[in-house]
Amino acid sequence: MDIKKYLHEKKEAVDSFFHNYFKEQRRPAVLQEAMLYSLFAGGKRIRPILAIASFEACGGNPDEIVPYASTLELIHTYSLIHDDLPSMDNDDLRRGKPTNHKVYGEAIAILAGDALLTEAFSIFSDTSFCRTIKQADLLKALREIANASGPRGMVAGQVQDILSENSVPDKDILQFIHMHKTAALICASVKIGHILAGSSKDNLGAIISYGNNIGLAFQVIDDILDIEGDTEELGKPVGSDERIKKTTYPLLHGIEKSREIARQLVSDAVSSLSIFSAEADPLREIAFYLLNRRN
Repeated sequence: MDIKKYLHEKKEAVDSFFHNYFKEQRRPAVLQEAMLYSLFAGGKRIRPILAIASFEACGGNPDEIVPYASTLELIHTYSLIHDDLPSMDNDDLRRGKPTNHKVYGEAIAILAGDALLTEAFSIFSDTSFCRTIKQADLLKALREIANASGPRGMVAGQVQDILSENSVPDKDILQFIHMHKTAALICASVKIGHILAGSSKDNLGAIISYGNNIGLAFQVIDDILDIEGDTEELGKPVGSDERIKKTTYPLLHGIEKSREIARQLVSDAVSSLSIFSAEADPLREIAFYLLNRRN
């Protein structure tokens, strides 16, 4: 299959939803402006697309899940705005543009992130977007996203990441950081596709294994790109992890071993999908796409 075409089409579907959803101007205008500044700063929409692809693999019509899948991008964008703040990673560039706080100031950036996060749950709890998805499944998926985003998932990983700066690299702590900070929301993305499709529990284990493996691979590749990547391609300065002395895979294992780990994780992710037919090909191709990405 043409994975680039698939990714483009699904990204367009997500962006179309956002343009329609946010077309009404809300007050104060600067809040919505700051929210949309980061939301449309050039993200690839990987998390929503993973949810859509999982929904398809489990027999769902992709058009039905787009509004709910899109909420994952709101949560991801909020996390990036907050990550870039001076009190956290203190980055000036994101996706080749000045970070939100450099444009709107720290206070508005924090509140724009807060607004994106809460808007995600407002959308996900709205049953009017798709009448065919069961309300019980929406509630179950909503809880999955909350757990992956908050103190049981991404936020826990972010806190441990901060606590581990300037410390001796530790394999178990590094695993905790990456599995919570990055892999949790990526795994939740594919899990909600399974849940909202009303799919059998028989293939849930395969979906979870796939999500955890590509989620961890995604962060390992990020760690490598922070060293070897190009600022223009990445859209942010390279070397920021080293600058603030973060615990990373290359720091603990070296570049070549980290590459080997990423390849094995992707291989394991694809192998997890052996119980699925060709409907899961987008998930398989996305795994290889993430392994070879340059930004």
